[in-house]
Amino acid sequence: MRNELDSKGCSVGGQAAEVLARPTFTVSSQKTNVELVDLSPAQLGFTSDNVTLANVYARVQQLGFQLAAAEVGPQLRIQYFDQPIGEFLIIGMDPIKTWSGEPIILNVANGGAGLILIGQDGRPEADIPVSSRFIFVRAYQPAASREAVGSVAAILPP
Repeated sequence: MRNELDSKGCSVGGQAAEVLARPTFTVSSQKTNVELVDLSPAQLGFTSDNVTLANVYARVQQLGFQLAAAEVGPQLRIQYFDQPIGEFLIIGMDPIKTWSGEPIILNVANGGAGLILIGQDGRPEADIPVSSRFIFVRAYQPAASREAVGSVAAILPP
């Protein structure tokens, strides 16, 4: 995956590079399509300036969304070339610990110097601005249960 990122001209920050090198970072052996959802803590109903990562994760799981597999970060970075400058998308995932034990989650970013995959604080108590944007996975729902999430769908971006 690191070679693919390099060949596409995507940079990888130091913490993200450590995450990709860890044995706990795995890549599925089969191609899988997942429906990604872009949500901010504000869209999830948080009104303070900041919210903890644990509270964001708890809310999205209450609403029926799932955390993404860690490989979603580099896969999205490889596929999302027209990312606007200034956009940072936090991958809602279980943190992966660096060699020193620091829990890190991934962020697909374009800070103006090019496309990059970076790491950020993945501690449950990490403060996240409510304007931040997360990528989660929409769980598969049989047609009969889709009505139950109608109110949730109303808060999702098109």
